[in-house]
Amino acid sequence: MLLLAIESSGLVASVAIMSEDKLIGEYTTNFKKTHSQTLLPMLDEVVRMTGISLDDVDAIAVSGGPGSFTGLRIGAATAKGLGLALDKPLIHVPTVDALAYNLFGTNKVICPIMDARRQQVYTGLYTFEGDAFKVLCQQKAVGIEEIVQEINGMGSPVIFLGDGVAVYRDIIEKTIQVPCSFAPLHLNAQRAGALAALGKIYFEEGRLETADEHVPDYLRLSQAERELKERQAREAAR
Repeated sequence: MLLLAIESSGLVASVAIMSEDKLIGEYTTNFKKTHSQTLLPMLDEVVRMTGISLDDVDAIAVSGGPGSFTGLRIGAATAKGLGLALDKPLIHVPTVDALAYNLFGTNKVICPIMDARRQQVYTGLYTFEGDAFKVLCQQKAVGIEEIVQEINGMGSPVIFLGDGVAVYRDIIEKTIQVPCSFAPLHLNAQRAGALAALGKIYFEEGRLETADEHVPDYLRLSQAERELKERQAREAAR
């Protein structure tokens, strides 16, 4: 089994190749360049350095959203293009789930938070029972106060990670009522290695889709769609 993983849901661009028993190669950057500039060159470099032909890949795991609309579209287009060209299935891995999987084995509740702007975060709640990854609350877009209140109601220690930590840490520390901590920098952001590891589980479970079937989960309307809807509402009210 050989998987290619593509992560482009946020500022991080990351690609990885994983076999049945090891992470063969991973290339991750977190810099202010567009994924249209970085993703394909990174993929070419990983393939060149590992000497693995993409023809030998069994499936392509792709970060399925939520996240940056542009980033998700670039990742989806890349994965769909490769899937069609190579006749390979895709594995749709929820972005927030893969982010939580960075913290494999922790005994705390895991709360990834991605900055969704407009005072909202993309988030979910997760835990591990032994090696089993458990989804306590599926990924969603909510206000930071709402997810903190939900965690307070659970009464369990929690660990936060994701780019939303830098934006909302002060609010979290002022409102959290359970023991909390924050992931270190090397585990704080999206990684294609974690995406591939979770994708491997999905692959073994048969959770595959065709390139034509893959559609990112945006969880909410884009800014352009929101503005159009607001304009239509104003015009209807006249």
